[in-house]
Amino acid sequence: MLLASPGLHAVWWHRISSFFYVKLGWKLIGRLLSQWSRFWTGIEIHPGAKIGRRVFIDHGMGVVIGETAEIGDDCTLYHGVTLGGTSWQKGKRHPTLLTGVVVGAGAKVIGPIVIGEGAKIGSNAVVVKDVPAGATAVGIPARVILDERDKSREEKAAKLGFSAYAVTRDDDPISKAIEGLLDHSNEMESRMVMILKEIDALRADQDSALSASRWAERKASGQ
Repeated sequence: MLLASPGLHAVWWHRISSFFYVKLGWKLIGRLLSQWSRFWTGIEIHPGAKIGRRVFIDHGMGVVIGETAEIGDDCTLYHGVTLGGTSWQKGKRHPTLLTGVVVGAGAKVIGPIVIGEGAKIGSNAVVVKDVPAGATAVGIPARVILDERDKSREEKAAKLGFSAYAVTRDDDPISKAIEGLLDHSNEMESRMVMILKEIDALRADQDSALSASRWAERKASGQ
């Protein structure tokens, strides 16, 4: 870990660059140190960002943490995560992650939003709104799973052919769910057409049999 963990090294370099950038106000040195860290670790952390204790960046390549981002204690970030902003204006413009947040690989958390304690962000999700504590956010744009009803819907949708954590062909779970529902609808429509054809055939046979029966009755009565 001490010699070959880029996530750990990036956090160490950030502590140093932040000291110069924030504490001493030597912004150029702070930025140069953060660029040095980015070159060696593949992880870009602005020296103005605030990072708590025991923050773990796993793998780390491609992680970007913006200037006004705040990460609480015991958070975990996987590779490809972006904590980005939506404006060039001064002030708070990057997200805040409270204690114990887990952000999956490739997720984008954008804007001055708050991710509550213990929340989880699914891989490749794009989060642009606050996420409550303990909730899970998945999809593009991310939607929040809060209760057992939502979890049940996720399980049913998974049976229709998609993964909420973007391990299937497409990254958008809602899109995959809609595709699955459309396929199911088409299959049911085909079955209905087949059933209606069978009913029509049975009616035709019944009408033919009834006509033959009536003709036989008339012939027997001499009409």
